[in-house]
Amino acid sequence: MPAHRLPAFAALLCCLPLTLAAADRITGQPFATRSEVHAPHAMAATSHPLATQIALDIMKAGGSAVDAAIAANAALGLMEPTGNGIGGDLFAIVWDPATRKLHGYDGSGRSPRALTMDEFRRRGLTEIPSHGPLPVTVPGTVDGWFALHERFGRLPMADNLAPTIRYARNGHPVHEVVAYYWDRSVPRLSRWPGFSAQFTIDGRAPRNGETWKNPNLADTLQKIADGGRDAFYKGDIARTIGDYFAANDGFLSYDDLAAHTGNWVEPVSTSYRGVDVWELPPSGQGIAALQILNLLEPYDLRSYGFGSPEHVHLFVEAKKLAFADRARWYADPEFHPAPVARLISKDYARERGALISMDTALREVQPGTPAQLDEGDTIYMTTADASGMMVSLIQSNYRGMGSGMAPPGLGFILQDRGEQFVLKDGHPNSYAPGKRPFHTIIPAFATKDGEPWLSFGVMGGAMQPQGHAQIIINMIDFGMNLQEAGDAPRIHHDGSTEPAGQNVLMTDGGRIELESGFPYETVRGLMRRGHRVQFADGPYGGYQAIMKNPQGGWTGASESRKDGQAAGY
Repeated sequence: MPAHRLPAFAALLCCLPLTLAAADRITGQPFATRSEVHAPHAMAATSHPLATQIALDIMKAGGSAVDAAIAANAALGLMEPTGNGIGGDLFAIVWDPATRKLHGYDGSGRSPRALTMDEFRRRGLTEIPSHGPLPVTVPGTVDGWFALHERFGRLPMADNLAPTIRYARNGHPVHEVVAYYWDRSVPRLSRWPGFSAQFTIDGRAPRNGETWKNPNLADTLQKIADGGRDAFYKGDIARTIGDYFAANDGFLSYDDLAAHTGNWVEPVSTSYRGVDVWELPPSGQGIAALQILNLLEPYDLRSYGFGSPEHVHLFVEAKKLAFADRARWYADPEFHPAPVARLISKDYARERGALISMDTALREVQPGTPAQLDEGDTIYMTTADASGMMVSLIQSNYRGMGSGMAPPGLGFILQDRGEQFVLKDGHPNSYAPGKRPFHTIIPAFATKDGEPWLSFGVMGGAMQPQGHAQIIINMIDFGMNLQEAGDAPRIHHDGSTEPAGQNVLMTDGGRIELESGFPYETVRGLMRRGHRVQFADGPYGGYQAIMKNPQGGWTGASESRKDGQAAGY
């Protein structure tokens, strides 16, 4: 998050008495930048106000929460291309009131089949570049839309895409945070064919409040609305993509697109103080949140207090242990199945939790051996409709605006998710043709006594499982409401061994980045335990959430660090 967009409450919090960290200076209660939003019929929470309004309009017209999620996601691809678009991947969890169960969808794409490990070696590369043609994988978003729509949609797909097509043709004002990140992306990505012509105004990013149009994207979405899923994966769009990469030193082909399919998957869960928290299994990193919660459950965090040295220390140590397993076990399950049941079990957490000391920070953490003991930038949004259906959906181009590769006339950029592969033989996440890379984007859900309670997410790379765990802890242990849980200052630990890139081992304990609002007493207490603590402006993610109220209706919350909005009717 840019410094000028840090929420006003952050500056206020840094001046509070030590006993009131993350609390209002007058009441002493947890601080919120705005009230929770309540509505009797339906709710939407996205990172852009216009996308939220589109979702509500769709549900008012008789659409389901899934229809609304698709419509809002399409709008975000136009309005927030700094984080997502139809050149990226999609994951979702849906609560279906008809079957009274959760359904998960893994809409991630695979690497080009013509690109081999030998090709990277021939080019002298030890890691996959962050931009350009080489990190591009098959985009899975459009497939995800149609898979979700086939099961849970009520309106025609053309109706869901129509609002974005209109905005793409007629224009919309660019919002402040989007404009900031767009401006940062242009210098990096303008070298790639098609980017400047389709994503700049005379070579620069659109400014805050300036009208932006994308008629090429309108044409692409109209083809999808008219021709369905295959219009994207087997029609002219796929041929244009294939020809573009063939002409620009790339490997993604028409055949790669034509062969793509996503997967319905079973969400997995752990119980945290009586609340069941749900994530999707690898190749995503969702179960890291479950591992963190399992490791923290034995501790009375409430008695330590939010923002105390003990609270932050225990959270960071649990994160280190979970992320050591993340680096070792999370990968495409078709190539490297992870022992998920063991990783998220309470017994395994007790064994790993023995490594945590209340007085000393772990500097180096080896992964556990669960297989031997028993048998992986973004938008997040959520919707809920009058029938009780809830959708937790996350979608991304991966790094900012993606690879920079923008095929002519299509109006979108292909993702660079393949950067997450490791160019090392024998690693679970080593590159292979037709393989899904390790994925950072994860939706979350929580139930109480088998009933839906919370659809939520915190986007932002490795912050995501850390953010998921912090939202649950803030609500359950520290008694915060839905908005307060997102507004509370966040903890971000960096430096763990990663499942991707060069896979450098953590040997120095990493570093803690604390958002404004933690007292210096906590910083000193962490340093005494051996932690390195530093300040950072923006790695704290973006939060949206909808809660089902026991007495009926919905409560929504939205991220104060972004442009978003929660609204209902």
